[in-house]
Amino acid sequence: MKSDTNQKVLSPLEDDTFCFDCYPGIECFTQCCAKLRLILTPYDILRIKTRLGLPSERFLDIYTDTVFEEGMIFPLVKLRMSPDDGRCPFVTKHGCSIYVDRPGACRLYPIAKASAFPIGGHKGRDRFFIVSEPHCLGFKEQKVWTLDEWMGHEGLAQYNGMNEPWIRIVLGARSIGSGAQLDQKLKMFFMASYNLDRFRAFLFHSSFFEKFKIGEKARLKLAQDDEALLRFAFDWLGFVLLGEKTITRA
Repeated sequence: MKSDTNQKVLSPLEDDTFCFDCYPGIECFTQCCAKLRLILTPYDILRIKTRLGLPSERFLDIYTDTVFEEGMIFPLVKLRMSPDDGRCPFVTKHGCSIYVDRPGACRLYPIAKASAFPIGGHKGRDRFFIVSEPHCLGFKEQKVWTLDEWMGHEGLAQYNGMNEPWIRIVLGARSIGSGAQLDQKLKMFFMASYNLDRFRAFLFHSSFFEKFKIGEKARLKLAQDDEALLRFAFDWLGFVLLGEKTITRA
């Protein structure tokens, strides 16, 4: 999560247990919420923009920057830190103001996860690491967690379930064309991943439903249910970018 990699140490989570606790009153409270290079997943964006009552494009304009990471094909979106003190825009002296809908990476901290997907595979391989930072006093607490206990405590099941299809697309694509074709696919990726309101407009204000077999019940769900729409967006990206048979032509 931190951008200052010299001040962060990653060590493999070897025995599946660790000591950690964080709470208001601990001396380092919210110090980890500054100078972050926090990449947001589509589900992170959906949860936060809904909590704030903002349309997708407005949220992206106010709170995010688009970045291209070395070795990555697709654009990623990171949370924009405050220009004044480098702190997360949602942190206060009392803690996180969007705590119920905080990003998955914040929930997982002080654990970090690295995922890999074999070419053509649908099941990823995950490795977990302890993130040690010199300011963090949470590791001196006596609370012992297993990895599963921590993930359950932080409510990560829903996040992992929603994020995995998208991460598979991001890590699984090897080549998606060049020139104008590449530019068009990157725009499609950005819209379907991050600008869910525009993706819905694309579906309902174009000839999309004339070209693909989408039943009336499914269309109604796409019109009303943002999570269903996001899952469909991942199916669409799998179809367009990876050639998967996730959507059927009419």
